[in-house]
Amino acid sequence: MKKLNLAYWIITALFSAFMIFSSFGGITLMPEAVAMLHDHLGYPLYFIQLVSYAKVIGAIAILLPMVPARVKEWAYFGFFVDLVAAIVSFAAVGDPVANWLPMFLFIAVLVWAYWLHHKRLHATN
Repeated sequence: MKKLNLAYWIITALFSAFMIFSSFGGITLMPEAVAMLHDHLGYPLYFIQLVSYAKVIGAIAILLPMVPARVKEWAYFGFFVDLVAAIVSFAAVGDPVANWLPMFLFIAVLVWAYWLHHKRLHATN
């Protein structure tokens, strides 16, 4: 159980840190984020900020132990949708595969964190 908890917290913290870090540009509408998300991909500015705030809320939800498991489920699902939508968006505007292929690594880390979350739930019940 100790190894499971350690793995869960390391993977979940790293994934959450990535999601929070990746949302700063969208929340503050940094020029680099606007250039990529608005100018290149065509997302409206209000949507960029909305998704960025949702990523921060989701990251906090999966980190806080007192958040109900059902809420965490929705947060994991939201992250999955966000990452898949990023892949589809980059592919839709014709970006080369090399630009969006690394997103699969983040999906893999997300799936790993989700799997560890479920393993912990079953171990404590």
